[in-house]
Amino acid sequence: VQLQASGGGLVQAGGSLRLSCVASGRTSSHYYMGWFRQAPGKAREFVAGISWHPEWTRYADSVKGRFTISRDSAKNTTYLQMNGLKPEDTAIYYCAAAWATTQFEYEYDYWGQGTQVTVSS
Repeated sequence: VQLQASGGGLVQAGGSLRLSCVASGRTSSHYYMGWFRQAPGKAREFVAGISWHPEWTRYADSVKGRFTISRDSAKNTTYLQMNGLKPEDTAIYYCAAAWATTQFEYEYDYWGQGTQVTVSS
């Protein structure tokens, strides 16, 4: 499975971005899809996850109410809509796929290359 993340960029605080993650290769709608992020000098952290059916979602406390994860299984694409962005959201964002419903990095089998999100104050 190959994952391609895109949609990052530079935005002012309070702005919005939508990240996309397209899966190719041996894809399956049964994967649990997650978004992680890594800020400079910090460990990678879980941001949001979504199961395949029903669409059960989970969010880190730091993004609840601001970020929304969704998926279009027909397009093998997972999205992360980010609203109300803050400078502390600045990081490289990665999408990942796992067979388990999990927020733990080590349980994810496939990773995208990451897309940079920079939020200016």
